[in-house]
Amino acid sequence: MSYKPFEYYATKLTSKVMQDLLPNILDKIGRCQGNRGDLIVAAWGEIIGERLASMTQASSFENGVLYVKVKNATLYSLLSQHEKPKLLDSLQKKFPRVEIKNIVFRMG
Repeated sequence: MSYKPFEYYATKLTSKVMQDLLPNILDKIGRCQGNRGDLIVAAWGEIIGERLASMTQASSFENGVLYVKVKNATLYSLLSQHEKPKLLDSLQKKFPRVEIKNIVFRMG
């Protein structure tokens, strides 16, 4: 008779299938990314586009609000009145697990 540790009579495999593990791992990675506002700030240039990126600068992301500095009043008016919904939509598509409530534009 072979030796078995006390009360160990398992007949099931102890290995795991990758497709069972992967969703949990990806979910954890997504939650970690969601807590990193620096990724959202860094992605601003890509969201706004090359032309306008030189005239704007995302400064911070706090409590679901992205703060963006704008260089002139004309651009401030254009972004805050006309482009804001499109920019919010683009950010939410790029970061679906993060609650992005608003973009606040400031002169600076």
